[in-house]
Amino acid sequence: MSVYLKKYTNKHSRFAVVDDSLLHYRDEGKGHPILLLHGAFSSLHTFDYWTEILTDNGFRVLRFDLPGFGLTGSRSDHQYSMEIYVNTVFHFLDIMGLDKVSIAGNSLGGWLAWEFALKYPNHVDNLILIAAAGFIDDRSIPLPFKMAKTPFINKVIKYVVKRSVLEQFVKEVYGDPSKVTEELVDRYFHLFSREGNPEAFLAICNTKPKDNTPKLKKIKHETLIIWGEKDNWIPIEYAYRFDIEIPKTELVIYEGVGHIPMEEIPEETAAELISFLSRKSSSIKASMRVSKSA
Repeated sequence: MSVYLKKYTNKHSRFAVVDDSLLHYRDEGKGHPILLLHGAFSSLHTFDYWTEILTDNGFRVLRFDLPGFGLTGSRSDHQYSMEIYVNTVFHFLDIMGLDKVSIAGNSLGGWLAWEFALKYPNHVDNLILIAAAGFIDDRSIPLPFKMAKTPFINKVIKYVVKRSVLEQFVKEVYGDPSKVTEELVDRYFHLFSREGNPEAFLAICNTKPKDNTPKLKKIKHETLIIWGEKDNWIPIEYAYRFDIEIPKTELVIYEGVGHIPMEEIPEETAAELISFLSRKSSSIKASMRVSKSA
């Protein structure tokens, strides 16, 4: 643990007790606050490039490792319902003294983002869904999640998911697998295999979700939907479903890009986000300095 703690924290890393978790979080920059929520198998590091770009353009960026992932690790009660995740976000914002933020989430984090917007609409400025989950369909479950639901395999998943296996998972979520570096695979593997995290992943996958997608039409926030055309984990059809169900949306699809556009093509997606926020929030005056190198 101490090795990974040193390797995957920096001068911006902080820890705070939120509900049943000791959250690893980062709070960087000044200006309009935006909360970034990562997906399953991931961590706050998936937004590293976005954070550089956004803080350089006058935004305050907050992000944390969701309970069960990254350096936050597992909850002592082993409970990971969406309701618990929503409450974690609420209490985190309260601790940070923020009444209202823009929220962007990828995959599981996207699901959490729109569920939070439904429950706490007054605390959300704008909503950004990046290959968001939430439509419950057993026909399109990614392989790691199928494994986690399979008897026997689910009990030994931490031994089954070796580095080579996880490397294949990472390459699946990139439209261009050649962009997957050894360092990137190490990060995903180290943080997934951290003590307690594989078991938390099992608990998350085997928690029966409640389908709240019929309520999507109640979301009144301006919403940007970002999707990769080569998403192998959440098919592009769900991008169009979110676009239809949520009243005020803008949909952007990137050809040749996979499930984590903000990590695979950070400059293009960050520019789209900054443009969207600048148009939808009159208090934002960003200069669009998207010059960071990926």
